[in-house]
Amino acid sequence: MREPFVRVEDKPFLQLLEWERSHPGLVAGFTIRTGGASELPFESFNMGLHVGDNAGHVVANRRQLAAQLEMPFDVWTCADQVHGHQVCRVMAGGAGKESLDNVIKATDGLYTTEKNVLLTSFYADCVPLYFLDPVSGAVGLAHAGWKGTVQRIAEEMVQSLSQSCKSKPEDLLVALGPSIGGCCYEVDERIMDQVRKSVEQWEKAVTPAEKEDRWMLDLRILNQLILVDAGVNSAHISSADWCTSCRTDLFFSHRKEAGSKGTTGRMASYIGWK
Repeated sequence: MREPFVRVEDKPFLQLLEWERSHPGLVAGFTIRTGGASELPFESFNMGLHVGDNAGHVVANRRQLAAQLEMPFDVWTCADQVHGHQVCRVMAGGAGKESLDNVIKATDGLYTTEKNVLLTSFYADCVPLYFLDPVSGAVGLAHAGWKGTVQRIAEEMVQSLSQSCKSKPEDLLVALGPSIGGCCYEVDERIMDQVRKSVEQWEKAVTPAEKEDRWMLDLRILNQLILVDAGVNSAHISSADWCTSCRTDLFFSHRKEAGSKGTTGRMASYIGWK
């Protein structure tokens, strides 16, 4: 399958190009780490306000992205990610764009049917999930680290779109963005115990690691299994091949950059209708 997240020219983001081309007015993509105002160890296009970076630099980076997407910065919308499975419908944009004081609290998934709302969430290895209902126009984002994945936030989003927006799971398009890959994500038995309890076909997403009682876990595959369980057509699911840990020239990686106690920046996923 062709890589869905495409770097175009010298822009500081990857575009979900096929979605954008097929659905005029849609903006959807994932930022990279270069081209912004932040200084080390957040150099340079850091989108996260919660990691200790200068807030002015982060807001400047966010404003730069909004301008390049031709979306007003006022409609930028953020949640307070807690590695859970709570999702929230957004009726108007603007939460958390300049301060953590007014983010949407304790939420890892956002969705909307409104135009002129830019949904955003933040990453340094976790899996970004993008949702699009081409029938109703509903769009959504979900932040899926291992905790959110085993809590089945992907299924929670499908169910919420079905209940609130009358979306049919079989109509949904889902894309999985750049994240740490199964090549780099080693986990222990504590995490694997949760994986086995959450996903019946978990074996498809893991391989034994070199160390005893360790596994190499592919969170993208695990989320795809959950999405299919939730009724999404497997042919409607696309997945990035980019590994954030392998490509620290392009991406922040909490796992790879743990030598600095995990202090690093965050990329942003984004989706919205102009």
